[in-house]
Amino acid sequence: MEFLKKYMFKYWKLFFTAVFFLSIEAYCDLLQPTIMAGIVDNGVAAKKMNIVMSMGGKMLLVAAFGAFAATMRNIISSSVSQKFGAELRLDLFKKIQSFSFDNVDEFEGATLITRLTNDITQLQNFTNGLMRIFVKAPLLCIGSLIMATLLNPHLAVVLLVVVPVIICMIAASMNIGLPFFIKVQKSIDRVNGVMREYLSGIRVVKAFNRFDYEVNRFNTENENLAYVSTKAMKVMAIFSPGITLVVNLGIVVVLWIGGFRVESHSIHVGQIIAFINYMTQILSSLMMISFVFNMFVRARVSARRIGEVFSKENAMSSAVTSYIYKGAIEEKGRLDFENVFFKYKANDREPVIKNVSFTCMPGEVMGIIGSTGSGKSSLINLIPRFYDVTSGCIKVDGEDIRNIDIKKLRDNIAVVPQKIVLFTGTIMDNIRWGKEMAKEEEVARASTIAQAHDFITAFPEGYNTTLGQGGVNLSGGQKQRISIARALIKNPELLILDDSTSAVDVATETKLMGALKEYYKGLSCIIIAQRITSVMMADRIIVLDNGSISDIGSHEELLIKSTVYKDIYSSQIGKGVTEL
Repeated sequence: MEFLKKYMFKYWKLFFTAVFFLSIEAYCDLLQPTIMAGIVDNGVAAKKMNIVMSMGGKMLLVAAFGAFAATMRNIISSSVSQKFGAELRLDLFKKIQSFSFDNVDEFEGATLITRLTNDITQLQNFTNGLMRIFVKAPLLCIGSLIMATLLNPHLAVVLLVVVPVIICMIAASMNIGLPFFIKVQKSIDRVNGVMREYLSGIRVVKAFNRFDYEVNRFNTENENLAYVSTKAMKVMAIFSPGITLVVNLGIVVVLWIGGFRVESHSIHVGQIIAFINYMTQILSSLMMISFVFNMFVRARVSARRIGEVFSKENAMSSAVTSYIYKGAIEEKGRLDFENVFFKYKANDREPVIKNVSFTCMPGEVMGIIGSTGSGKSSLINLIPRFYDVTSGCIKVDGEDIRNIDIKKLRDNIAVVPQKIVLFTGTIMDNIRWGKEMAKEEEVARASTIAQAHDFITAFPEGYNTTLGQGGVNLSGGQKQRISIARALIKNPELLILDDSTSAVDVATETKLMGALKEYYKGLSCIIIAQRITSVMMADRIIVLDNGSISDIGSHEELLIKSTVYKDIYSSQIGKGVTEL
């Protein structure tokens, strides 16, 4: 649990301040049975009301002082636990943000959400409990044992039997409960995963009327969560009544022994009352310890899961030199692939990219086309270092991208992904994601080039039109064009369009490509497409087949020499596919 050291160092002063007030509270609780014994034996039994009133006043004063200490302890513990939880959650979120795609692939999205929410809440609750009852319970338990022993050593023999039995029961509950709570957290992961998948694909579910299937799928995981949670609670529930039974049996024995000793005048009634109060305090403290140990078991599981995230190092190596991306003046925007191989770490299959070599010169438009699964998206994901190559190298402006500061590299590359993501907010806000401080004129210019200005200004609120989550109030083509405008406003040296005009009509796409060439004369552009009309106008076209370059050349050259390209052209153009 190395990640917790940071927070221990930061909050130890407040923690021990809370423990200080807690100790005062526990001391006040321990004094009261002794004062009560004095009231009974010296005041009530002797019929001396002045002693009853005097010692009663002392008891009220001790109770008030204990209440003040408890209030201060509650304020500090709540403040520390909330700050700790918020800071830990932020640090974990930052850690997740630093992950490469390889790291994210190792964890499922649902489990990261669970660790960021439920698991941190478990640690936060445990921290709060640690300062409120976990430290108090041992103090009360040990203090009650000492006070009871000082009060009457003969009756204290009962405690020598009761306390070890209870300690063994608590230890057993920890060892038995841990595996069950591991299963509970994993089950929560699966429930979150089903829910997350349903919400992301809700339109498909509605379109195919698969409500019953989704309900059954969720119900299966939900019932499994209820089953493992119930089983865990049943196992843990055995121990609390067991502890209560053992302590109550001890109290019965104390009353039985005490009765004989009262008759023989070797012990006072007040001492019996005080001893039973101490036994009750021991019961209460042991129950608290049992409860907190249950919390500890869950917190331990959660801490282990959070620690797995913190201990995961970024799979992508950092730059090995101090080189910072500047771009050679004469070759600004040049891209070189040199014998690149790549395979995903999540599986041991053969590489998805095999021995790819090509050069994209500054200002050149290069198209990449191939069948589904040919490796087009995998190829372009290597350029901004979403993944690192398995072997070979990729160079930007003649420098290996592994030697370039990642932030600087990505600042000069704009990627429009295959799956368009728009955020809740205005159209203006979404386009300014590419350049936070962009002026309205810059936004309008980028939108004009992306062929988005006309439909945006047609909205009553124009660029201030609010988008729903994911841009639900826009068509697919409109979302793609806003995403392209967001990329263009960065004024990048290399623009990558990953099948990002698939929902745009051919006429609009032609205007878009013409505008790109007119306004961004030095811009290098890579276009990945399924539709051959999207790449026909490119200076050169790479034909990918099963992760390898089949052919490379212009549209006219490929129609002559590339069988794969001719087949694609024939299937989409030659036979007059109507949707084109």
